[in-house]
Amino acid sequence: MSEVMQKNRTVVQTISGVETSDGDGVKLTRIIGTQKLDVLDPFLLLDCFESDDASDYIGGFPTHPHRGFETVSYLLNGKMRHKDSAGHEGVVESGGVQWMTAGKGVLHSEMPEQEEGLLKGFQLWVNLPKASKMIEPAYQEYPPETTPLEKRENGIEIRVIAGSTNLGTKGPVNNVHVYPTYMDINIPRGQMLEQSLPFEHNAFIYVIEGNVGIKSDDNQVQTVDMRSLAVFGKGQNVSFVADDSSARFLLVAGKPLNEPIARGGPFVMNTRAEVLQAFDDFNQGRFH
Repeated sequence: MSEVMQKNRTVVQTISGVETSDGDGVKLTRIIGTQKLDVLDPFLLLDCFESDDASDYIGGFPTHPHRGFETVSYLLNGKMRHKDSAGHEGVVESGGVQWMTAGKGVLHSEMPEQEEGLLKGFQLWVNLPKASKMIEPAYQEYPPETTPLEKRENGIEIRVIAGSTNLGTKGPVNNVHVYPTYMDINIPRGQMLEQSLPFEHNAFIYVIEGNVGIKSDDNQVQTVDMRSLAVFGKGQNVSFVADDSSARFLLVAGKPLNEPIARGGPFVMNTRAEVLQAFDDFNQGRFH
């Protein structure tokens, strides 16, 4: 079946994450940004942090710089405080999100606002197009009460951060760079969900709990297990089934930028020279 004719997207790659640490020793699983999956344009990195042992997360992410992309922090459990050098400050709570546009440069920190209990969430890096890499930094912060939770009669729940469900529930994040979809989806056992996506967008799911089946046009089902990321091929639609267990997963999609990517730690630009300039600007105190 040709890609053009494909209605339902199918899984073209499944990967598990790599255990690592970042910041001041925060233990996490890196899912995008590894040798298995370096980038899924426009997505540069996906980290999952999950621990009820404070020693795994209490060091947090002390002040560090970014330039050239956006960071998306989404919490399932716990609280994280964000601060930057320009005086912006806020707390992300369970079900809340911070979508930060680093643009030309920002210095910020992310520190747990708790000394015990479960801290669980994700950080996603979303690339900016060349024309927007040096824009002014900006924040979109939404507490859980402003990230809509769609509840359906069959028990399906969808928390919508960006994009729109097939029933019209729209996420609060406004992004005209990659027109993202970002949803936290719960499907009870025995239920099915269809979600349309722009055909040309790259898309993936990350399974948080249980396992979920992906149904093709010819009714074949590919199962994606817990703690696995599945990359989709092109198509107009994804058809999810929860046959074996209930399932909870992130669904993320965005328009690919198809531009060169040059990385240097916390800086993502289009050329090596631009990365070196970012380091120089940071070292010379030009970040605010």
